[in-house]
Amino acid sequence: MAAETILLEIVTPVRLMRSESVHLAVLPGESGNLGVLPRHAPLLSSLRPGTIDIHDERMKVVDQIFVEQGFVDVIPERCTVLAEVAIPMKDISRDYAEERLKRATDALMVAETFGARQGAERELRAAEAMTAAVDEYQKRQQG
Repeated sequence: MAAETILLEIVTPVRLMRSESVHLAVLPGESGNLGVLPRHAPLLSSLRPGTIDIHDERMKVVDQIFVEQGFVDVIPERCTVLAEVAIPMKDISRDYAEERLKRATDALMVAETFGARQGAERELRAAEAMTAAVDEYQKRQQG
């Protein structure tokens, strides 16, 4: 008997980044990680900055995609991620993540208005999550 899969679609404002059948996707939900399997109950959730982990039939992580924030819409046969930014982890360098973190920290230090502060805090959360994701990704690649 063939293992069941669910269609995972990752959509950004620019393009359909991914559309493939997966055995399990683990997403960074706003209140914690969400594991999505075939025949999952309908669900709508916001996403926090973090990685989408794509698992194979042995539940091994085979790919990771960093998302900044967005929403996920799950129905039993499909999981659709609507993300402002989605980047394959293999395309993010440590230098890029650290530079982004530095810029975000600097922006927060000079933010003078409420709006500027909110934007800087949001960017800092995304940069911190990206840096942590790069650390985890590199450990996984070495181990």
